[in-house]
Amino acid sequence: MKREKSHIRKALAALLAALLLLSVAACGSGNDGGEDIAADTVSENAGGGSASNGSSSAGGSSGSSQASESATGTSPSSDPVTDEISEPAPDPVELIIFAAASMTDTLQEIALLYADAAPHITLVFNFDSSGTLKTQIEEGADVDLFISAAQRQMNELQELDFVLQGSRIDMLENKVALVVADGNPAGINSFDELVDALRSGIALMAMGNSDVPVGQYTIEILKYFDLDEDALARSGVITYGSNVREVTTQVTEASVEVGIVYATDAFSTGLQVVDTATAEMCGGQVIYPAAVMSVSENQQAAQDFLDYLLTPPAMAVFESVGFSPA
Repeated sequence: MKREKSHIRKALAALLAALLLLSVAACGSGNDGGEDIAADTVSENAGGGSASNGSSSAGGSSGSSQASESATGTSPSSDPVTDEISEPAPDPVELIIFAAASMTDTLQEIALLYADAAPHITLVFNFDSSGTLKTQIEEGADVDLFISAAQRQMNELQELDFVLQGSRIDMLENKVALVVADGNPAGINSFDELVDALRSGIALMAMGNSDVPVGQYTIEILKYFDLDEDALARSGVITYGSNVREVTTQVTEASVEVGIVYATDAFSTGLQVVDTATAEMCGGQVIYPAAVMSVSENQQAAQDFLDYLLTPPAMAVFESVGFSPA
């Protein structure tokens, strides 16, 4: 009996030992898997932690962001909406320029250059004698900028407060020239020969009216040679033009033998110049003043164009026909 109990105890002990071994084995297998999962988790956390911390230095999410930016072609500071907005175009402006008739060709050429420099500006020109233009301004004509062929007309406008303070300049100098009709039918080659021809009544001369600058310079030349304009007119050896272009037309059409015009107009019309008057003969230099008008509604735009007329490209046009800087 005792022996049987002993065998039972041994069997139970063996069974318990076996169960214990199975239990330990099972627990060991589970722990290994858990350790692997834990190791993987630690590895991932280590990598992720490094990436996350690198965003404040040089890696991680910053690198991911840069990759995304590289793919999309944008940068963090770029704003597509802002980048597409450009400076608004300037409002269109129409500038009205009153200028001496002798500036017709040069200003029209310069206007083409200015169209590239200021495409929003439209230039509207009124060319005539400076005296006629002055009268139009006094009578209330719309004007932004005035360029006169003589100081007298600008002086008179300034006395009436039509000249914007600080804008007036002496812009150009011209010369007064003696021109002859094609073939020089009267054979006149100098002012001295003109004086003899007028006194003897063998030549007909065209000149500007007394309210036209070129006419005023011609009157000074006649005085310089002690010639009486009224007496010459009564004798029929003088004809008149209301501006310098009318004088050049009379010579070009050979309705007169000689005329006194600006050197620039002689160049533009291809007339033969036989002599040039000195400043002393003309009563002074032939200066073209320019100024923004106080009645202008576009004073800044007018000043900008006046400034442009002094630039090398514009001056090159003036000098090409005989003007020189004042």
